[in-house]
Amino acid sequence: MSKGKSSFSVGFIGGGRIVRVLLDAWKKEGRMPANIRVSDSSPDVLKALQTLYPGVEIREDNSRAAGCDLVFLALHPPAIGGILEGVKSALKPDSVLISLAPKWTIAKLSAALGGFNRIVRMIPNAPSIIGEGYNPAAFSSALPDNLKKEILHLLKPLGECPEVEEGKLEAYAILSAMGPTYLWFQMQKLRELGVSFGLTEEETDQSLYAMIKGSAKTLLKSGLPYADVVNLIPVKPLAEDEAVIVQAYETKVKDLYEKLKA
Repeated sequence: MSKGKSSFSVGFIGGGRIVRVLLDAWKKEGRMPANIRVSDSSPDVLKALQTLYPGVEIREDNSRAAGCDLVFLALHPPAIGGILEGVKSALKPDSVLISLAPKWTIAKLSAALGGFNRIVRMIPNAPSIIGEGYNPAAFSSALPDNLKKEILHLLKPLGECPEVEEGKLEAYAILSAMGPTYLWFQMQKLRELGVSFGLTEEETDQSLYAMIKGSAKTLLKSGLPYADVVNLIPVKPLAEDEAVIVQAYETKVKDLYEKLKA
């Protein structure tokens, strides 16, 4: 593989939401790889992608995408097992497979691919669509440092891509990948309420953005104990409902983590 932003041919097996996240991030930064191939079993998904990104080559068959330099496995865990045999036969010896799914470990993927071990696992994050993602990655020991740097350079438009221990990826899937879903609906309701109280949409969004950013920094960066942080505000309108919300995290989020680790 040669170096440079357009040196890699990039294949996506699966053309769902996360593919759009990555392609949008590259497009916004003007760093779209020159050779991109996407395969998906849905013709509608492929047509929608090609409308948004006319230069992308689309195929229903996985072999073309799997023959690229970097092959992103962009499928949910239950769908992966059924396609690996075809991927194995199409992968080039010097390709790199980048799995975006939890549960499937590097060892398990390698075994299913007949010993192929040039593998990366990454947990993508939706805010990568605006270059503000947190996308932890784990690399197979078969990948040399210079190649890891090339891959991380390609992923830079997505936001942060820290190298982490593979055994922690499922925790990151719960925390960073799914984290926005825990917050977005609450933020949207506050947006709607702000407008209903007489603020303009611009005023509402400006104040919410500043509040959310400042709240996160106060909790995570101030050095204050949690009890001191929450006591900075005397009136807590949702105090009576906090136990229900916390219990939902305790049960639903923990249950999902256990399923990912099983």
